[in-house]
Amino acid sequence: MIKRVVMRRALWESRQFGRCRRGYSQSADACAAADDVSLFPKLPPFDYTPPLYEGPTAAEILAKRKEFLSPSMFYFYNKPVNVVHGKMQYLFDENGRRYLDAFGGIATVCCGHCHPDVVKAIVHQTNTLQHSTILYLNHAITDFAQALASKLPEDLKVVFFTNSGTEANELAMMMARLYTGCHDIISLRNAYHGNASGTMGATAQSNWKFNVTQSGVHHALNPDPYRGEFGSDGEKYAKDVQDLIQFGTSGNVAAFMSEAIQGVGGIVELAPGYLPHVYNSIRKAGGVCIADEVQSGFARTGIHFWGFQTQGVIPDIVTMAKGIGNGIPLGAVVTTPKIAEVLTRRSYFNTFGGNPVCTAAGLAVLRVIERENLQENAHVVGSYLKDRLNDLKDKHQIIGDVRGRGLMLGVELVTDRVLKTPAKVEIARVMEHMKDLGVLVGKGGFFGNVFRITPPLCFTKEDADFLVDVMDYAIEKL
Repeated sequence: MIKRVVMRRALWESRQFGRCRRGYSQSADACAAADDVSLFPKLPPFDYTPPLYEGPTAAEILAKRKEFLSPSMFYFYNKPVNVVHGKMQYLFDENGRRYLDAFGGIATVCCGHCHPDVVKAIVHQTNTLQHSTILYLNHAITDFAQALASKLPEDLKVVFFTNSGTEANELAMMMARLYTGCHDIISLRNAYHGNASGTMGATAQSNWKFNVTQSGVHHALNPDPYRGEFGSDGEKYAKDVQDLIQFGTSGNVAAFMSEAIQGVGGIVELAPGYLPHVYNSIRKAGGVCIADEVQSGFARTGIHFWGFQTQGVIPDIVTMAKGIGNGIPLGAVVTTPKIAEVLTRRSYFNTFGGNPVCTAAGLAVLRVIERENLQENAHVVGSYLKDRLNDLKDKHQIIGDVRGRGLMLGVELVTDRVLKTPAKVEIARVMEHMKDLGVLVGKGGFFGNVFRITPPLCFTKEDADFLVDVMDYAIEKL
């Protein structure tokens, strides 16, 4: 068994150096540096050895994926990574190579991969009762609902469980329309709220929208401090929402929906002071305010548990998913008792929403966040990482902007800082090189030129140093 692991490692190393000799994906400079590995940034020590992997190879999986899975499913990197094991903030490939996970399964893994407490809760509940139905009583769903409600302000205490963020946002939009008796919803340009019929309407990026019926949604100017028309003046952007109400609707609306930090949109934090003015306009027009916390919730922003708190507002409906379950398919809508009543007008049911295994996992996640002070860690390490990334911006002209909060950070690459020309080709090359050096990071934004840094909240300062050093090295090799 040990021999096989050694052979896998030797095979990986021979492939890397062989690639250099054949001149595949790495630059000549990077290949030359391969002869002196001391030049490479070093992964922080981690006292863990993954179990031996004996499954199919990356090539075999890729072949099956192409044959049996939807062609719409894309993947990162010229040569996709076969991720076979995870532990806390690290992932391992088929050869046992360790990678720093700076993407967290798209802002989903908050406690860390395979956190023992979360795994224990899942296994225990699976052995006890895997599934029944909410038509019977079970304490798992009520225990988690109570704990979740305790993390939200004021009267936000009625919970509806779903399986994903798209489901949660679809339900929130329907509830807003039922409660207000209006159909019109306002969301932001550059927003992403899901890929079902209603949420696709609220999404405002053409590359995520199919040509199907999407009615009743108006898209306001995005209060983007970096690319927006009014810079960081939130009040000026908010006037566009008032204009939409007056000139695009009957004067009454169902809701306003937004993320506090746009995730898919490229980690765009809304301009300061924007939401208080918008919420005021929406409520005067009879609407409710929906906070999409699918990516920014669950302590990721550091100072606050929820993204909307960074703007000093209290929404009427909050949606969440991703970090809520640390990778378990789980989402939720939390609202007030008065708004929640609208679903009693007909029968509303979700077969898997509130599943005992998923809610047991959710409760374990909340307890880990609190016990291990992950919100504080997200703030401390995230602030340190952002400072280091800003130092990197001072060094490299290709970095146009560093933004975000806590461990939800974005680094936008541009070929011209004045024109803010998206560096679409360059970011792909840097990302590929970072993978080769041991860092997995996401990318997004409408132009696909923004690094999305959303690691597990157990990320350390040593991890942050390694990430920045690798990014620095990769940019220098452009």
